[in-house]
Amino acid sequence: MPTAPITRGADPARVAVERVRDGVAARLAGRWTADQAPAVEAAAAEMLAAGGPLIIDLSGLARLDTLGAWVLERTRARLAPGTAYAGAAPEHLILLREVAYREALPPSRRRRFHPLDPVASLGSGVRSLGREGLAGLSFLGEVVAGCLRVLARPRSFRGPALVNQVEQIALRGAPIIMLISFLVGCIVTQQGIIQLQRFGAQTYVVNMIGILTLRELGVLLTSIMVAGRSGSAFTAEIGSMRMREEVDALRVMGLDPIEILIVPRIIALMLALPLLAFLADLAALAGGALTSFLYGGLSLEAFTFRLQNAIGFRHLAIGLIKAPFMALIIGIIASVEGFMVEGSAESLGRHVTASVVKSIFMVIVLDGLFAVFFAAIDF
Repeated sequence: MPTAPITRGADPARVAVERVRDGVAARLAGRWTADQAPAVEAAAAEMLAAGGPLIIDLSGLARLDTLGAWVLERTRARLAPGTAYAGAAPEHLILLREVAYREALPPSRRRRFHPLDPVASLGSGVRSLGREGLAGLSFLGEVVAGCLRVLARPRSFRGPALVNQVEQIALRGAPIIMLISFLVGCIVTQQGIIQLQRFGAQTYVVNMIGILTLRELGVLLTSIMVAGRSGSAFTAEIGSMRMREEVDALRVMGLDPIEILIVPRIIALMLALPLLAFLADLAALAGGALTSFLYGGLSLEAFTFRLQNAIGFRHLAIGLIKAPFMALIIGIIASVEGFMVEGSAESLGRHVTASVVKSIFMVIVLDGLFAVFFAAIDF
């Protein structure tokens, strides 16, 4: 079935260039719209042929759409400086402002490799790390201020949110953390027995697994798993709220996002991580006891007796002292990365990945600092 030809609208775009007292004026008339595109381009060419700065009089326009506004802006940009609009209706000015013409940037030249480029990249990375550190300290200050406001106004504290976060972090995370700790305890104990058997000292594997688990392995494994599980969830949740503008909506309603979103999560982390670390210690020691019985022929009674002689409360205390600080680091990094998410899924994925990587890195660094500190005070 043949289609009907498109009928061009009447009153085509046109321009009249004439001299006035203040210079040269280009008086526009007709419809500067998409259906008059050839006439619009012809009128623009007439204005360009006039040269010098023009006064573009829009008072005679019958209609202006996006195409006509863009052509006008392009023409004004190519004319001599000083070209300006006159007699424009308010809606025309809004449209012209929205489609403001900008010259395309020339393609960047491909930069050749320079021997100092790695040094420059290192310097840029250090500067970026410094900025992120300052942002983290600033955010920590906001969290502390939010906690103080909650203490001053206890009724504003979101107790159900805290309970929900403790459930998500501790109760739902305990099985997988205990399972992994149990397996790691088995593996470390097996390798220790194999190596110590050469010297006939396989029973000392109890000392090794006990001290290593309570001081370092239990809390470190727990923190890494919490960073990968709960830290990434924090970043994803807050980032999704940022993408849907829910954080801005909280501010509009007069609510503080730090008090509503961050304080319950960080307090829950600081409560849950020591508990999970304790459970991980028990699971790792259980794995060590089982492996000692299977590989080293050490009975449960003998394992327990040697363990009591090898460790003390201070070894357990060292691991539990580290846990709240590691939880605070994980919570701060996860929250900062969540608030940095922009309006795209790619940004969300990038910041979730950055949250996990930075949290694990900082947890290991913090564990090393604590190890040096406790060794220095002989604790």
